[in-house]
Amino acid sequence: MEFVHPDFPRISASPDVCFGKPRIKDTRMPVASILAYLASGMTIEEFITEFKWIKREDVLEAMAFASAMMQDNFMPVTKKG
Repeated sequence: MEFVHPDFPRISASPDVCFGKPRIKDTRMPVASILAYLASGMTIEEFITEFKWIKREDVLEAMAFASAMMQDNFMPVTKKG
């Protein structure tokens, strides 16, 4: 069964693909992997050159999706020192 977010049609998830992680629809490229590549310093242009089946719009939507998913989440912190 394939699930697609109503606000992010390029993002889908299926329990049978990539362990159910959100990914670019019709691919095996998880959103988390895209973010990891970009966080390591790869540019969007370098990313889409390396992964030719991913479009610039896919990368931008993955970033928007990740941002939206973090809106109501928080990271517990402790004071050090």
